[in-house]
Amino acid sequence: MTSSVTPVSSPIAAPVAKKVPLQRTHHGDTFVDNYEWLREKDDPEVRAYLEAENAYTEQQTEHLAPLRETIFQEIKARTQETDLSVPSRMGQWWYYSRSFEGKQYGVQCRCPISGPDDWTPPVLSTDTEIEDEQVLLDSNLLAEGHDFFSLGAFSITLDGHLLAYSVDTAGDERYTLRFKDLRTGELLADEIPGTAPGATWSVDNEHVFYMTVDEAWRPDTVWRHKLGTAQSEDAQVFHEPDERFWVGFGSTRSEKYLMIWIGSKITSEIRCLESDDPEGEFRVVLPRVDGVEYSVEHAVVAGEDRFLILHNGDVDGVKAENFTLVDAPVADPTDQRTLLAPRQDVRLEDAEAFAGHLVLSYRREALTRLAVWPLTADGYGEMRELEFDEELYSVGAGSNPEWTGPLLRMGFTSFITPSRVYDYDVATGELMLRKSQPVLGGYDPDDYEQHRDWATAADGTKIPISIVQRKGVTGPASMLLYGYGSYESSMDPGFSVARLSLLDRGVVFVVAHVRGGGEMGRHWYDNGKMLTKKNTFTDFVDCARHLIDAGRTTPAQLVADGGSAGGLLMGAVANLAPELFAGILANVPFVDPLTSILDPSLPLTVIEWDEWGNPLADKDVYEYMRSYSPYENVAAKDYPAILAITSINDTRVLYVEPAKWVAALRATKTGDAPLLLKTEMSAGHGGVSGRYEKWKEVAFEYAWVLATAGAVR
Repeated sequence: MTSSVTPVSSPIAAPVAKKVPLQRTHHGDTFVDNYEWLREKDDPEVRAYLEAENAYTEQQTEHLAPLRETIFQEIKARTQETDLSVPSRMGQWWYYSRSFEGKQYGVQCRCPISGPDDWTPPVLSTDTEIEDEQVLLDSNLLAEGHDFFSLGAFSITLDGHLLAYSVDTAGDERYTLRFKDLRTGELLADEIPGTAPGATWSVDNEHVFYMTVDEAWRPDTVWRHKLGTAQSEDAQVFHEPDERFWVGFGSTRSEKYLMIWIGSKITSEIRCLESDDPEGEFRVVLPRVDGVEYSVEHAVVAGEDRFLILHNGDVDGVKAENFTLVDAPVADPTDQRTLLAPRQDVRLEDAEAFAGHLVLSYRREALTRLAVWPLTADGYGEMRELEFDEELYSVGAGSNPEWTGPLLRMGFTSFITPSRVYDYDVATGELMLRKSQPVLGGYDPDDYEQHRDWATAADGTKIPISIVQRKGVTGPASMLLYGYGSYESSMDPGFSVARLSLLDRGVVFVVAHVRGGGEMGRHWYDNGKMLTKKNTFTDFVDCARHLIDAGRTTPAQLVADGGSAGGLLMGAVANLAPELFAGILANVPFVDPLTSILDPSLPLTVIEWDEWGNPLADKDVYEYMRSYSPYENVAAKDYPAILAITSINDTRVLYVEPAKWVAALRATKTGDAPLLLKTEMSAGHGGVSGRYEKWKEVAFEYAWVLATAGAVR
């Protein structure tokens, strides 16, 4: 057998993958794929190639080891390792999590409330013993003996007696569901392998609902398990045969209704059942209509059970692009009245209901917003939007498990403000700070600054840019430019302890809010998907040029960064404008999209057709994807330095995509900029598990960024 790796004759020789030409023909176009053989994960030759790439990457970055260790120690020194979350009340208990110095994972705990009117969370200290504390689950014990660990479900019955939890120790997102009696601490005999992450109890505290996935890792089936019975007796509650749709399961905040959520990228359907009748039949709230998305929440308005429905269907003959909010009687969800009409400048995102108020989440001017809408004896009171005095920030509803609670828990952060937990008194409007994320070592937000800038795309569209830096840094400066731009996901402002290691070395951190994301409303997403996907890539390039032309940075100091679908962005940008960047960091990058989207047997492919188009059936889609797919468009260009990071057990973006991409780049590119591939050999899409391992991974990436951007020698 021909070796997959050219023998290394010197310490700096890069692995060279063998070529095994495989022709792929669609719509009259033939592409020769030389590296598809790398898809055979269990082939020893493939493993040997990946290990050789890892060894080469380690060798090429060995000189950065002291810097990596320094950054790791900085992250560690700034982090309060032994800490407690702010308790949230559910039933007769305050629930919270603990972290401990030297331990990788969190510990879930609770302590009793003092009485029915006890709504003020106790101020807990790591220095004193907590009276009547119960340790519910210690993930450190569950992770012992495993290279990877992820906690999936963590669901407690309303009476507080039973816990359903699930774990994944491979990184493939298939969990084993188990049950614990919190009164005795004993594990029950029930055990259900191969589940999706979640679990939901009915109000009788005897039935639990869970999901399983199909061969493409699509959650497609809901099951009902009665505690104390064999898994073989579990009832299949719902199965979705259409491969375009995912299935979700949960309950309304009131716990009165169990809900099955069925959704593609563009279409929704929801089924409901009274939670006190867990063995009953679910009924459709509103039948699916192609292109219409909706969500449902239960509210009690003026004594009547009503469904709050957020949808983007037609309103007076015009599609509600940014969604509208209506309500309707539970008995007849079609009898709707409009609560909030659709607006071009406001993207409605969520409506949550409590016994005495609603909480609305939306975005305006590329920022998240939160409003409280009191419920009165007659119906709806006066809505109040919460206001904050920072130019850039993120705000959102936090953990609020109690339906009848008078307080709203929320989270707030910005690029320079560590995460804060607030309780908002709905009756008085008082905002009470419960906790601010501690940053050790004398962090002062006044030493840093954040602001909004705008780049102009080639078609005249204004692209928002978020900039954060240490005060006093002047251009041209080393810069890390981050982008994503897919699935309507918004890259909102957030604080990062680790990022301080870049900012304090003079690196400016910038987010390009390119089309394909959701920052500017649904149209922002629609103009960066399907046959407008290239806007995502050209927007990022235009942002880079804007920053260079403004004198903020230079190509020799600019590093691009993106992961997953943002890794596709990185691959496309590398082909479009390699001259603009000193380096490109691509995490679990979706750089071989056409191969994946052409193969319906691969995980998630059919679902993705609503995002990218169906190149199997549509020649125009095929040709469009063929024109931007990073792997198919690798050319004899002088590419910048590239660091690609992937995981062997990733089920969302398979490791083979960056492996093939790097192999093609190495065989084709000109110039001598380093090209590195790092594969985690026991992890999934989220990378390594455990906080210390994650800090080490961040330190590895940041050391490379600093060296590549010229911020260190």
